[in-house]
Amino acid sequence: MIKAVILDMDGTMFNTERIMSDAWVKAGKELRCADGREIYRQIMGMTHDSAKKVFRETYGEGYPYEDFIELGRKFNNDYLAENGVPVKEGLYTLLDYLKENGYKTAVATSTQRETTLSHLKSTNTIQYFDSVICGDMVEKSKPDPDIYLKTAGALQVQPAECMVIEDSPNGITSAYRAGMKTVMVPDMIEPNPELNAMLYACAETLDRIIPILKK
Repeated sequence: MIKAVILDMDGTMFNTERIMSDAWVKAGKELRCADGREIYRQIMGMTHDSAKKVFRETYGEGYPYEDFIELGRKFNNDYLAENGVPVKEGLYTLLDYLKENGYKTAVATSTQRETTLSHLKSTNTIQYFDSVICGDMVEKSKPDPDIYLKTAGALQVQPAECMVIEDSPNGITSAYRAGMKTVMVPDMIEPNPELNAMLYACAETLDRIIPILKK
C-alpha cells in the first residue's frame, strides 16, 4: 500500500532542467570549454560535488568547473528572475489530490536547500509537503539511494510504502535502489529498456499519476 509520494523537483515539478541546460550551453560557449548540453544530461539529478567529479573525469583536472558553474547559474537565475519558475503540467492537480486523500508528501532533490525553498515558495507549493530533503542534506548523491531513504525516514514510512516521481536516470536509479515504486514523467530524457526495468509506471504528465494511485 502506498502511503507516501515523494517528488523530485527539477524536471519533475518544475521545467527548470531545460532552462539550466540552456544556461550551461551558453556558459560553455562563452568560456569555450565544454559541451554544456551533453555533460548536463550525464549529471542530471546529481549534487554539486558529484557533478564536479564527472566534469573532472570528462574534461580533466584543470577544467574551470567553478567558473563554468557560476556563469551557468547567472544565466539561469537571470532567466528565472525575469520569467519565474515554470511549473510542469498537472502539478497542482496532483498535489491537491494527494493532500485531499491523506498521502504523506515530500520533495527529494539534489538541488541545494536555499534554491529549493525559493522555488517552492515562489510557486506556492511549499505548503503541500510534509518534508523537504535537499542535496546538501545527504552525503551521497543520486544515483545512490541515500536521499530517498532519508526522505522515507523523515516521513516515518517504509521504502516499500513510497511512490517516487522522477524524470532523470540518476533519480530513477536512486529510488529503485531504495526499494521504492518509481514513476517516470519524462522530461529531457525518454524511457528506454534499462529505465523501464526499474519503473513501476510511466506517465505523460503529473496529473496522470492519479489513476495509477487509484489502482
